[in-house]
Amino acid sequence: MRSDANAGFARLARTFAREFPDEAARQLEELPVGEIARLVNAEPVRHAVSLMEQLTPHVAADVLSKLGLESQRDIVASMDPVRTTAMLGWIDDEPRDVLLNTLDTTLARELRAMAEYPPETAGRLMDPRAVGFKPGTTVQQALIRLRATKARRVSDVFFTDDERILTGTVTIQQLVLADPNALLETLVQPTSAVQAIDPQDEVIERFDKGRVTSLPVVDFEGRLLGVIRYHTLAKTAQEDVAADMLSMVGASRQERALSPVFFAVRKRLPWLEINLATAFLAASVVGLFEDTIARFTALAVLLPVVAGQSGNTGAQALAVTMRGLAMREIRISQWPRVVRKEASVALINGIAVSLTTAAGVWIWSRSAGLALVIGTSMVMSMVSAGVAGVLVPTGLTMIGQDPAQSSSIILTTVTDIVGFASFLGIATMLSRLL
Repeated sequence: MRSDANAGFARLARTFAREFPDEAARQLEELPVGEIARLVNAEPVRHAVSLMEQLTPHVAADVLSKLGLESQRDIVASMDPVRTTAMLGWIDDEPRDVLLNTLDTTLARELRAMAEYPPETAGRLMDPRAVGFKPGTTVQQALIRLRATKARRVSDVFFTDDERILTGTVTIQQLVLADPNALLETLVQPTSAVQAIDPQDEVIERFDKGRVTSLPVVDFEGRLLGVIRYHTLAKTAQEDVAADMLSMVGASRQERALSPVFFAVRKRLPWLEINLATAFLAASVVGLFEDTIARFTALAVLLPVVAGQSGNTGAQALAVTMRGLAMREIRISQWPRVVRKEASVALINGIAVSLTTAAGVWIWSRSAGLALVIGTSMVMSMVSAGVAGVLVPTGLTMIGQDPAQSSSIILTTVTDIVGFASFLGIATMLSRLL
């Protein structure tokens, strides 16, 4: 009876993995690598490929290394080239070369070429299996070739000259509805393309402006190299947004919810140490006003209020600016305009919040002076935080650094120092009113 139940659970697990590979992959990542490899190895190639494509690249690389060379070859030969390139990047040079040498010569050459492109460029995102046709091809011949290649998710085919120079595109809809005997060149429409070394941000902008489902990739001479499909770009953009969220707080872009403990510690600890140093810097500002705090203990109670409001204001400005930079809604040269906008927003919000805060402090302390101090410092700190929320990411971009890299830690330091200094500084100057 127990063996029948175990067999039933095994069948249920296989069905779940085959029908919902994305959910199954998330569950599998909780298991040891050897166990994942055993389950993948037991699946037919097409189901194993679906699971491997859903695993995070470094986990997929570890799983692949546990499989036999023949299984590795079959899986890699069937995977999406973009996902394959990301996975192979986590494998050491020697075993990677051994694996590539077992593949079809053309596929191995394409994967090696993709791996040579810099990260976050069109070359890393493209599928080299772009379908291109030369002059003299009829519609019927094109359709026969498409069926023979069994290309997945093809929405456009590309037209090239005899030198493989891209000249235009034909949508699948046009191809299907056209006269079978018509020459393909009579259906060709002009198309834009990106070069293999174009940065990912420009590719996203081209997709957004062109409203296209695929974008051809060419070399410097205009020869067709591959195609970037919309689903690949959308998935990459989602991963980048998630990675930026991690970077902003000092976590690693490669870390996942189920990453090994020591991997997470190794990636996070350096930034926590840096954050500790900046916290001591903010504390030293408070120490400068030790006498004032000793005389008016209510100031110590209200310090977190000022720091919290300025921190939230800065985080809002940072999030909007980061989105603008990521989506190319703004350029670095527009930073003065963005600063004016965020400063104006922070000023209006600061006045509104300071009035509420001052009223609450007066009711609590019955001190008009203390209400005046916190109200004034609230406006100053929130305006400063709004400006800092713009200047931190744009400043990092200007010096060639990733604007998402620990922006939150830098911003928190700035807002804390400005908030503490403004609140305690004004309290010192207006101490006669307290």
